[in-house]
Amino acid sequence: MKELKRILLIEDSANDAELILAALSENHLANEVVVVRDGEEALDYLYRRGLFRLRMEGYPVVVLLDLKLPKVDGLEVLAQLKSDPIMRVIPVVVLTSSREEPDLVRCYELGVNAYVVKPVDYHDFVDSIKGVGLFWAVINQPPVGALPPVPHPQKERT
Repeated sequence: MKELKRILLIEDSANDAELILAALSENHLANEVVVVRDGEEALDYLYRRGLFRLRMEGYPVVVLLDLKLPKVDGLEVLAQLKSDPIMRVIPVVVLTSSREEPDLVRCYELGVNAYVVKPVDYHDFVDSIKGVGLFWAVINQPPVGALPPVPHPQKERT
């Protein structure tokens, strides 16, 4: 059975998270979407520690990252991921309401793969998320390690 590509959504706004999940499902993406509410929880998930120490192996095919997060902000999460030799290959798409040039510049300096400003209009928001989800979860070839290892059938000993 083919493993589904996991998406990690790091979003502290319950309303935005709900809209993003609805937009992804409207596009009929069957991907598992793991939602975490702050930067600390995101890092725990990615590094398999704390509540996530027993989670399935493998990395998300894409990280959808809000910038304005409690505990550890999105820029710090991005900096940690992109400075880690293993994690830096994971695509990160910033989904933010910030149109501030310093945020944009800093994200690209840190190695973000895409920077998407969340549209205010509901239909534009849904269309943007559908496009992001379709590209990163279906069309884009994920980095090695994004999917859990496929177990090899054991050879019978005779």
